[in-house]
Amino acid sequence: MGRTYLVEEGIGQYLTELSTKVKPYVTGLLIGQCSPQRDYVIRAVRTPPKEQQQEESLGPPKLASLDEEWITTHASQVSRMLPGGLLVLGVFMIATPELAKDGQNALRKSSAKPADWKYQSALTASWVALGCTVNVNIHIPLLATSPNHDLEKNTKNGLNRWSKQIEDSVFLINGQVKDEDTELLEGQKKFRGNTQPSTQFSDVKVLTQLCQGASPRSTATVQVCSGSINLRGAVKCRAYIHSNKPKVKEAIQALKRDIINTLSDRCEILFEDLILNEGPQKKNVGREYHVLPQRLFVPVAGSSVMLSDYKFGDEAAGEIQERFVEMLDQPVQAEDMHIAEDISTVDICPVTDSPSDTQQAQLTKATLLLKLQQNMGLVVAAAVAVLASIFSFNYFSD
Repeated sequence: MGRTYLVEEGIGQYLTELSTKVKPYVTGLLIGQCSPQRDYVIRAVRTPPKEQQQEESLGPPKLASLDEEWITTHASQVSRMLPGGLLVLGVFMIATPELAKDGQNALRKSSAKPADWKYQSALTASWVALGCTVNVNIHIPLLATSPNHDLEKNTKNGLNRWSKQIEDSVFLINGQVKDEDTELLEGQKKFRGNTQPSTQFSDVKVLTQLCQGASPRSTATVQVCSGSINLRGAVKCRAYIHSNKPKVKEAIQALKRDIINTLSDRCEILFEDLILNEGPQKKNVGREYHVLPQRLFVPVAGSSVMLSDYKFGDEAAGEIQERFVEMLDQPVQAEDMHIAEDISTVDICPVTDSPSDTQQAQLTKATLLLKLQQNMGLVVAAAVAVLASIFSFNYFSD
């Protein structure tokens, strides 16, 4: 017996509708949540067709045109639209009878194992939501030895260091620090007999430690920089955990993933947009100021869970609606799109002085700080000795 998958009842109807339209086959993604006991599937989303596939569908049925790269790209795009706790669980395929054998052979290429597939009504109504606002103020130095145009790599390195701070942060759930192994809903009232989509919401505060893992004696590193990248703003984060006895550590880990992923995804989207509009070979000449895309949330039809997307300031609501239909096969009303955060920015600041003067000034300042740090003990000892001498002089004088 493989793992047990509890599947939202409406997914069965969705797959049945796809099977009546399939010519000759259709692939898609299964979206849900993994837990130690079982997995939950709350959405099935068909892979958007390419124009080339639509033309090939007019010919004889075959699986040779299966585009694995296109399926992978779709999965990557959908992953950006999932809040913490939800992920792409797997891929499904529906094929005509004459392609059934070929379809099984294609699926055998994966590491899929037998599973116990059970439909369950009102599955999407049984979730616990956690939400928080994280203030971001990240300073990323640009080394003089790094190419000026390689901003994406430098940003990723800086975000990796920041993500370690998030991992080591303290999370207050409804104002309390809870033991990781306790149940998240311990002490809370459970509402039974209500099949309407409802969510128990927990407000979370993230306390970032200033000095994670700092040792008593640390080594200072001097690096010559040609500028810096500054990320500033406040981001809204959200995570969902199924209400079947969730642990505190599972909920916090889901929220951590959302905090880290939402900022990383926004930076990736920004750089993708810059490449499309300005070209990959653009180099920094002066100071640059960019606005990160804002996050918006959209409810899943008939569910208490909300999916997300990212919107630039000049994007119209119609563009976002088209993206939801294409990526998630879900129509969205403009009034259902909720933007609950202010603008976050990326400020790229080059050094304005000449390189030689800047390097010399930075080295001189760093050298003075190092010498001051190394000689601090001698300075303190000398000060104590002087005070002792003054005290002794006054004592013998009296």
